[in-house]
Amino acid sequence: MTKAELVSILAKTAGGSRASADRAFAAFVTSVRESLRQGLPVTISGFGTFIVARRAARNGRHPRNGTAITIPGARVPRFRASRALKIAVR
Repeated sequence: MTKAELVSILAKTAGGSRASADRAFAAFVTSVRESLRQGLPVTISGFGTFIVARRAARNGRHPRNGTAITIPGARVPRFRASRALKIAVR
């Protein structure tokens, strides 16, 4: 499903216009992004939780010449599906 398809479904089920559904979706994505940027989890009941996890530094190989390199650690977004979502997908 693409963003456009999701916005169309939101507009149809909420009974509003596509423009208002697009603004609502953009506000949702922005607020999730800002919360994760601050390191705060975002929990949506019945859907799941967006969290920020730490990826440790690790050793790797340069793909072109094979030399050893150190890949730095990073903060990465993760999603944990709720039990209800897992059951619905099964």
